[in-house]
Amino acid sequence: MALNGIGLGNGVDTSEFYTTKAKTATEAAAAENVAKTAADNGTGVVYEKSSDTDNVSALPSGKPKTVDHEAIVAKMKQDAEEQTANLRSIVEKLMLGQSKASQIAGAETGKNTLTNDDDMWKFLAKGDFTVDEATKSQAQADIAEDGYWGVEKTSDRILDFAKALAGNDPSKAQKLLDAFKEGYKKAEETWGDKLPEISQKTYEAVEKKFNDWMNPDAASAAAVEA
Repeated sequence: MALNGIGLGNGVDTSEFYTTKAKTATEAAAAENVAKTAADNGTGVVYEKSSDTDNVSALPSGKPKTVDHEAIVAKMKQDAEEQTANLRSIVEKLMLGQSKASQIAGAETGKNTLTNDDDMWKFLAKGDFTVDEATKSQAQADIAEDGYWGVEKTSDRILDFAKALAGNDPSKAQKLLDAFKEGYKKAEETWGDKLPEISQKTYEAVEKKFNDWMNPDAASAAAVEA
């Protein structure tokens, strides 16, 4: 696996990873995924109560309308499963992206190194490579407090995705928080080890933001006390 210039082997180019164009494409793809899910699934099941003056005789059969409750419940479960699956996938990609940036930011600079390791993520996790100065500088900027891969911006993106998938319904937050944790665990499995410290801090930030979403009154009270 090569870090030739600012590129990693196996067809992965870190220069693309750090360009605004690539970042925008990543967000656009994720947003498109969220939008498609919302379009396919809707934001929920809307029930319209029939009025007491419904004209039953106007129906062709002359019988009252019936509601297929089992079909509605099945659709709701399917929607929920698709929402959590989408969030798990998004979280895994974001956590791996942030971890990659963190490792490159802390890498030694010098002559680009070569490796025959076929597993890019585990290779990155070891940190046994060097990169050019420009790549390292960009990675350091990206993981800074106000950077693209910083704790705040990364945790905000995760929560924003979750709210979009849930139609901003706090009652769905716990399931999506569980999905976040599953996605994080999957990222660790892919990485082959615990994720870097910045990702662990992001995990804590996401948990807090989910709890604030689920308990807005408690969050407001805490903000006042602070």
